[in-house]
Amino acid sequence: MSLITDIQKYSIHDGDGIRTTVFFKGCRLRCVWCHNPETQSYKKELLFDQEKCVGCGACVAACPNGAVSMQDAKAVTDRSKCTACGECIDYCLQNIREVAGREYSVSELVKELRKDEMFYEESGGGVTLSGGEVMTADMDYVEELVKQLHRIGISVTIDTCGQAPYKNFERILPYVDTFLYDIKTMDNEVHKAYMGTGSELILENLEKLNKAGARIYIRIPTIKEVNGTDESMNAIIAYLQEKNIHAAQVNLLPYHNTGSGKYQKAGMCYEGSNLHAPDQEEMNHFVELFQQAGFHNVKIGG
Repeated sequence: MSLITDIQKYSIHDGDGIRTTVFFKGCRLRCVWCHNPETQSYKKELLFDQEKCVGCGACVAACPNGAVSMQDAKAVTDRSKCTACGECIDYCLQNIREVAGREYSVSELVKELRKDEMFYEESGGGVTLSGGEVMTADMDYVEELVKQLHRIGISVTIDTCGQAPYKNFERILPYVDTFLYDIKTMDNEVHKAYMGTGSELILENLEKLNKAGARIYIRIPTIKEVNGTDESMNAIIAYLQEKNIHAAQVNLLPYHNTGSGKYQKAGMCYEGSNLHAPDQEEMNHFVELFQQAGFHNVKIGG
């Protein structure tokens, strides 16, 4: 079994063609702009929209662990006591409580993913495994999953931040068509400040994947305060050239805060409110920098 937070159908931004994206739970990075904070923990957790609570108190009586109480006519959950058992969900009249993380067996997940085979075949799409960070999930599970998808002819793409043991990548290399590989910044101190750890392992894994002949799309979340300058982009370009990284595509992904509303549901604080996306002119300029350096398949978004 493995914990999945979402299975997103008809996705067109997580690889080629029409895809189904599977979001695994758990990640070792803590990017301050993370769009899926509910995937950071490796355990099930309760999500609760307190702003919409009407104070009926039904969840208080339903919780077997005494984790829910009333304060100022609103339900409050003590997350140190909450086991994410889900007992409170059925009693919530507003349907504002849910558990992030559902267990799927490999066979159950493959059965679900095969429902969209027709769309994969017609569009050149397939399945994307994302997260969180799929490469830090149960690799016995992930390996068996990609083997089964490969066996039945479904293309597999891995969306990864690269912060995982390289032996995990080696296990699935024969069954993966494309890696969507994030590079945020070449400044290691900036990487530590915004991602919570240095980039040494990430870059080391990218170089090993490149030498192994993997098909790689370099994806750069583009944020003014983090890497939205000529200096930052030129540093990434210089690194890719120096290491002879064969990027089949480069995607510049403008910052957005569409995931910020999830934070209060998970009892977390969103720290990316002071971040901004470059404007369209700046984004076009960054595309030109890559094109002038010989990277011809460069896109904004994707």
